[in-house]
Order: sequence, then C-alpha cells, then structure tokens
Amino acid sequence: MAWKSRTRNLQVFDTELSADTVEWCPVPSSHDILACGTYQLQKGTGEEDATPSRTGRLYLFEFRREGSMSPPLTELQRMDTPAILDLKWCHVPVSGGAVLGMAAATGELQLYTLSESQEGSRSLQALSSLEVGAERLALSLDWSTGRMHSSDVRVVCSDSAGCVSVLSLAEGTLTALSQWKAHDFEAWISAFSYWDTQLVYSGGDDCKLKGWDLRLGPSCPIFTSKRHSMGVCSIHSNPHREHILATGSYDEQVLLWDGRNMRQPLSESPMGGGVWRLKWHPTHQHLLLAACMHNDFHILHCQQALEGSGGACPVVASYILHNSLAYGADWSQLSLEKPAPSSPPAAEPKESLTESGGHLRIQYESPTASFDTSLEDDSGQYIPEGTAAPSTTPTAGPALNSEDSPSMFSLLSSCSFYDHMLHVWRWDWTPDEAPHESEQC
Repeated sequence: MAWKSRTRNLQVFDTELSADTVEWCPVPSSHDILACGTYQLQKGTGEEDATPSRTGRLYLFEFRREGSMSPPLTELQRMDTPAILDLKWCHVPVSGGAVLGMAAATGELQLYTLSESQEGSRSLQALSSLEVGAERLALSLDWSTGRMHSSDVRVVCSDSAGCVSVLSLAEGTLTALSQWKAHDFEAWISAFSYWDTQLVYSGGDDCKLKGWDLRLGPSCPIFTSKRHSMGVCSIHSNPHREHILATGSYDEQVLLWDGRNMRQPLSESPMGGGVWRLKWHPTHQHLLLAACMHNDFHILHCQQALEGSGGACPVVASYILHNSLAYGADWSQLSLEKPAPSSPPAAEPKESLTESGGHLRIQYESPTASFDTSLEDDSGQYIPEGTAAPSTTPTAGPALNSEDSPSMFSLLSSCSFYDHMLHVWRWDWTPDEAPHESEQC
C-alpha cells in the first residue's frame, strides 16, 4: 500500500530540563490536555556532596486553535518534582476526573487529578502516592484501563531493582497488591494486556520479555522470551486487536507478537535506533508510533504483518526535527476538524483552520532549536503549502494540494532529551494507489 503522508511541526517548547515523556489525556472531556515530564541528573560538586540528585518538572498544557496566528499550545502549570521516568493518564475518569500517574526517581508512584477552578482554569492536584521500594527508581507504569473499562482500576509499575508492582486505586488511594523480582537488572517497562488485565508483561535490561498471570502468582512467568538481543524497554498492548502486542528494545527492533504464541514474533522491523516507547494509534488498529532514541520518531503500518505476511512493517511517516535522543511520544485523540473541547467562544479568526485548508502556523519558542524553516512572508503572514516561499526556505518533496488533501489528520507530541525540547506536530495522510514520497518539515 502506498501512502500520501506529511508531518508538519506546529510548535516547539523548551522544557529547560531534559524531556523524556509526553502524554495526551485520553479522557474525552480533556483531550486537549497534554502533560510532559522531565528528568535532570544533578551531579555532586564535592566530596561531601558526591551523591547525584535527580530533579524533574511536570508541565501541563492546553491545546487551543483560536486562530492561525497564535501558538496552539498554552502552558497551564509547571510543578517541580522528583525526576520523572514515565507518565500515563488513566484511560477513564476516576471519581469524575482525569488522573495522571507518574513514575518518579524517588521510587514512588504518584497520582495527580485534573481539577477545574470556578474560573474555568485547569490544574493538577496531588491525589495519592506510594513508594514501591527504597533506593530504587520507578521506571514505568501502565493502567489496566486501555480498552476504556473502568471497573477494578489497577496500575503496574516497574523499577530499577528489577521488580514489578501491581497496585489498586480505590477511593483515590493507591494500595499495593503484589510485588516480585521479575528481572536481573533494571525492569525498564511493564504493561497490562488490555484484553485480559490479569496478564502483565515486563521487559528488562537482562534482554528478557516476560509474561505474568496474576491469578497464578509471580513465582514463575507464563513465558520468557529472549528474542530481543538487548534490553527490552517498550511494550504496548493493542487496544483494538486481541492478543496483539508490540515490543521494542535497545537492539533497535520492533517486534509484533500474538500473545497465544510467544515463541516467535509475527514480524520484526529494524528502526535504526533503540525503541524507547511504542504507542498504538487510539482509533486506527494498524498504526504504531515508535520513539527511536538516536533515530527520530516513526509511524509504522502493521496491517500486513498482523495478517501473517511475516515481513517488516513499512514506515509511512517520520518526524525528524528533534536534535537529541527521541524518548517521549504520544497520539492525541483531539480532532483537528472541530474546536478543542475547552476552547471558549471567540471572534472568528482571519484565517480559520478550515478556511486555510487545514494549515496551522508554525511557532518556534526556543532559541536553541537548530533547524531553520521559514513559513512566513515578509509581513509575517503564514505561507500555506503550494505557495512559493522565499528563496531561503528549504524545499521538500511535492506538496499536497487542495485537490489531493489527505483524508485523515492526527495530532501528536514528542520530546527529546539533551536538547530539552517538546514538539507538537500533525500528520496528514491518506492511502493512495500511486507511490508518493512522504514529506517532512
């Protein structure tokens, strides 16, 4: 299958500290909310202060489209925290509100609830926290609610001691249900099977991918795979296709699995960089987003692999504007075809999203971004695709004109580590019978 495909940057935000995780809120009333977490290692300066400290900051943003001349991302809140290794929103409301989970370098799992003031402003408020272990880092978390089921809300968390913990959330309080030693070294990732939430997967720096049945207890995994040749650092259960699992590793491979046969993967796709995070598209069952550390962010189309072809999944789009380790990435469920849920009524902008053919003006907020793209004319007006740009503008492949406008639009975010950058971007795409080169900007 050939594709028309284009990625376009909408905004760049300097997080000041190294950025490693971004998460759009999946709760319908808050699809316009984005959280970003950072991790900064502060080395000791003298003999008396030789122990390094890890600090972080949690950002909360709102995505707005009140006009093409305004940055779409608005910062709502920043909060100094311990260093953040992972963030995940619960997929369903808890006690009527969205809840964000945070894996912290203090070995804690911290929960925050999204609250709204009488004036309409939204912010995160501490809800509950629980230490999964002393002298360790909490490295990842996942919620049992991936298929939008709210009964028996639980969280799985992995840590730097190689342990996996399962916790319950009832009446706003975290309670530990079980914890066990799962891996010999760091347990980089843990995840639920969204179709059978008694099944938990874990991956570690011992190069092993393991499955656990909580009904049988943690004394022995139900499978152990050594198919990855380096540390396993990403796992995501497909919320649309039962039994389908995606895993990624420092070995730069994305493997797709049928959970009923973990002896051999369905497909293996080389990514050119360690696969730190994998995210299935929230509505399209065959699309998989991969954050590939030294090799940017890529979207894979997995349909043929899931149908048994056995071949590598083709990359249908790439986002290459980051200049450092590609760590955090996520899809938004916010529709680009209608206003954001929380956007207040406003005067009709001079150039609306619909009137401009789906274009949003690019906004650069950081002087440290080293790429150079000019999408404004001399008067500061946005230059849409298909219009001749100044000679200083880098050229890409053929533009998608209005007659060939893509049928699907996705909003995404990504972040990179050492250059501490958060990007918000969109992907426009449609299947097509004739081959087209994907465009990147």
